[in-house]
Formats: sequence, structure tokens, C-alpha cells
Amino acid sequence: MFTDWWQWARRHPRAVDVAIAVALWISAVFSSTLTDARIVRVPPLAFSLAAVVPSVVLLLGRRRFPRTVVAVTTVCGGVLGVMGGRIGFDPSPSVVGAALVALYLLALRTELRTTILYTSGAAVALVILSVGWGKGTLLRPDQIGTLSCVLLAGAVGESVRNRRDHLAAVEARAELAERTREEEARRRVSEERTRIARELHDIVAHHIALAHAQAATAAYLLRSRPEQAQDMMDQLAGTTSSALRELKATVGLLRREGDPETPLEPSPGLAQLPELITSFEQTGLSVSVSVEGERRALSSGTDLTAYRIVQEALTNVTKHSGGARASVRLGYSRRLLTLTVSDDGHAPPAAGEPGYGLIGMRERALSAGGRLAAGHRADGGFEVTTELPLETAEPDPHQDDKERTAR
Repeated sequence: MFTDWWQWARRHPRAVDVAIAVALWISAVFSSTLTDARIVRVPPLAFSLAAVVPSVVLLLGRRRFPRTVVAVTTVCGGVLGVMGGRIGFDPSPSVVGAALVALYLLALRTELRTTILYTSGAAVALVILSVGWGKGTLLRPDQIGTLSCVLLAGAVGESVRNRRDHLAAVEARAELAERTREEEARRRVSEERTRIARELHDIVAHHIALAHAQAATAAYLLRSRPEQAQDMMDQLAGTTSSALRELKATVGLLRREGDPETPLEPSPGLAQLPELITSFEQTGLSVSVSVEGERRALSSGTDLTAYRIVQEALTNVTKHSGGARASVRLGYSRRLLTLTVSDDGHAPPAAGEPGYGLIGMRERALSAGGRLAAGHRADGGFEVTTELPLETAEPDPHQDDKERTAR
């Protein structure tokens, strides 16, 4: 019931204003004509008409001119008190009812300083005017009651405004927190999608390039040297099996928590570099490896990043380079691991849409806190150089998944 009335009032604000103005007029007129015997006397016409003025001022100007309305209704209330005293009535605090409502509405819409200023001014003005309707006496009950009502109107309005501001701030913070959580969730999903896409690209590109080279070599040897062709076909079967295992391990990370089929294989790293080099040499690519400085332990994230960059760089050599030799240099310093993969190919870059190999390598390096540079060498060939930090331990991108599967 109350909710229905409240919704109706919000849809018809003018009707509510008129009802308030009428109620204030009735209260100002009839409460001031109440005798000691609790009998309401008939109010004089002049007093009744004068009591209409503050209600009308409040009705017409409370939204557009709240400060002016406070001043006008305060003066009108004081004048009504003086009129009531002159014609033999005892004015009650209700004669300033319009001023009280105006002060309340002003406190709702302005800052504390303005509320204090206008409330104090209204209180002082009404105390001075009340001397006139009380025949020069001070500290009468009606004066104290009027002063208390004025101060209470300003205080209640300020309290309600503070409450509204507090609720608005709480709602704003909650909305901001919700929006921030949603943005953070979207960012994490985007980063995870990028990481998985990069991982799948490296796995697929590497093994497909090897399988293509091995299949082409087997087809070439099939008629002239069938025994070697058979060996190459066996190697091709091993390459595809390895591709399937790595794909299963990567896709298994997407399984639900607690899935017993989720693989528990560790992520590859530079410890598997000899096997990686062997797989490329089986396709006819000659790869040399050199190490400068003392080998140092790497965090799992940096180790995986280094392995994938070498894998993708050698895959690009197999697919795009016209040379048959490549070199991998590992340089260890106190703070950095420098990876350099170069080839002596002279073939121009293939036309068409650029791939994601260099993009993925650069993203991997940046995610580990390093940097990557790639380009053609002046004396021919292509070179990829990566610097990865050693002292800043980066989190393992698979660590959370491996912990969940281990549980």
C-alpha cells in the first residue's frame, strides 16, 4: 500500500506540492486560532489570506529559487506571527511551517555551509520578529518551540542529504568494483586465450613443418633409396605422435578441475633442447649449439619461453630459409639469458599474409619480462635475438593448472 502511494507521488510531483501547500496553510491558520480552552476560533479573513502567501511562494519557487524561498517564507512567517498577536491570537510554530519545509528542501540540495548560514539567519530573524508578536517578551515557550523547529528542519535536511550522498557513494563504489571485476575477468580470459593460442601455434607449426619436410624427403627417396625412405617414414610417425602428445597436454589444460584424464606431463624447457635439435636435423637442417657463460637455473616460465622461442625460430628456418645451416647461441650473464638463432639462408621472404610466428615469439618474450629482435642480417640469412631476465622469477603459466591436476 505504502509503495503504491510512493510511486503515485513520484509520478505526480505537482499534486504533492499542492497538497503540502494546502496542509501548511490549514495548519498555520487553525493552530494559531486555538484558544486556551482548546476551541478553534474563526480566523479573520485578512489572516487567512496572508497565510496563503508563504504556501504559494513555497509551491511556486522551491525548485528554482530555494534560497529566495527560504528568505521570503521566513519573513512571511514572522509577519503572520505579528498579525496573530495583534488580533488577539497566540501564534504557534506552525505559522512558519512553509519556512521549515523550505529550509529542509534547501539542506537537501546545497552544501553544509549554505545550510548553516540560512538556518542561522532564519532562526535569528524569527526570534527578532517573535518579540513583536509576544508584546516584547523573550524566551517564551512559543519562541523556544519556533527556534527549535527551525534548527531541527535544517539538521534533518542535512542528515537526509548526507545519507543520500553516502548511499550514492556506496552504490558508485559497488558499481565500480563490479565493473573492475568484469574488466579484470575479461582481461584474464583474453590473456589466457592468447597464451593457449600461442602455445597451440608453436606446437602445430613446429610439428607440421617437420612432418612436411619428412614427408617430402620420404617421397623423394621412395624410388631411389626405399630403405632410407622407410626410415624417414618411421621418423614421420614419431613426429606426428609427438605432436599428438603435446596437443593432448595443451588441450588437457582446458579440462574441468578434477578431470582424471588431464595430463600431468611437465612443460618442456631447455633441457629438451638436444631432442629438439635432433628432430630438425632429421629433416636435413644442420644446427649447431653453443653456450657462453655458466649455465644457470631458470624459472619454469622463462625456461618454457626460451624453449618455445628456439623451437619457433628453427621452425621458421625450416619453412622459409633457403639455407641448410642454423646456429643456436645461449649466452648466460648475471641477469640475462641471451638467445640467438640465426641461419645462412638467402631466400627472399615469401609473399602473402604474414604469419604469427614472430608475433608469438615477441609476446612470449614480453610476458617473461624480456624483449626480442628479429630481422635479416647484412651478410645474408635471418636472425632472432631474445633477452630474458634470470633474476626476476616469472610465474609458470601452467603452474595453476598443474597444481589443480595434481590434486
